[in-house]
Amino acid sequence: MQSTLTTISDRLEIVTVPHTARTATFGEDVAAGLGAPEKHLSSKYFYDDLGSALFEAITHLPEYYLTRAETEILHESGWEIVRALEEPVEFLELGSGSAVKTRILIDEALRAQGTLRYSPIDISADALESSARSLVDAYPQLSIRGYAADYFDVLGSPELTHERRVLAMFMGSNIGNYDPVSADALLKKMAASLRPGDGLLIGADLKKDPGVLEAAYDDPTGVTAAFDKNVLARINRELGGTFDVRAFDHVAIYDEARGVVESYLESTRAQRVRVEALGLTVAFAAGERIHTESSYKFDRDSMAQMVEAAGFALAMTWTDAAERFGVHLCIKA
Repeated sequence: MQSTLTTISDRLEIVTVPHTARTATFGEDVAAGLGAPEKHLSSKYFYDDLGSALFEAITHLPEYYLTRAETEILHESGWEIVRALEEPVEFLELGSGSAVKTRILIDEALRAQGTLRYSPIDISADALESSARSLVDAYPQLSIRGYAADYFDVLGSPELTHERRVLAMFMGSNIGNYDPVSADALLKKMAASLRPGDGLLIGADLKKDPGVLEAAYDDPTGVTAAFDKNVLARINRELGGTFDVRAFDHVAIYDEARGVVESYLESTRAQRVRVEALGLTVAFAAGERIHTESSYKFDRDSMAQMVEAAGFALAMTWTDAAERFGVHLCIKA
């Protein structure tokens, strides 16, 4: 399959880049995960309509500081961030979503240089187009070439073009959702798509007191638990599962040595679950866990080591006033 270009206006075009490898279905991933010696389910399946609504609620919890802290940094230091490369830039963003926080940097870039080219990448073509239309309507001096595809496919595609020095962005602590091997592969792919002197802005949660971190992923009101358990309810809804969602507890543990918060669903009793669409029956012992998410945390040294291994140099770090979250500017060597 070839990429397709859709021109919506003179300032907005969407490129759909085909996936280069077959992607496993939800059912296939569920069968593999529940059949593994250490059961696991991918966190990418959290975000159906209900899961997305629950995550939006999580961002408003007092314990979940990440979104507020990153937004604070962009408001306080956005003017410095967009000027750090010392010449007019264009933006490239991985996982743009609704681009709410990105607007802060768009405002600053337009103030500094008058015009801006923005290249968002998002797996959801509908979400990408909706956000892009809203942005070009709001900013007459903004042009958008969006990419509806997986990050890896766009970063390796000749469709990805640049006109100015690039400030790429990977925000929202998304880097923390990748294990070290996968994070290294993604950063190297990004480095290969950029030119020397281009920048990469990474938003990442900082290492801190375990109690603060665990509360952010296991709030006392139970919203995060509902978000985690929704993946079981989704299996019931879409694959004919018989999970008793109330028979699993949400558990979040910070492994300080590895710098990662691990989330699990723990069976409260011995039980057997049927997933009809897969022809699968799964046995659980009391206390047995399903791993659902890893959220890696960083300090400046660990961030520097990670990006340097991929071909970047860590140039600057901005934090919120409470030093809970970091936005890191990395320069392609």
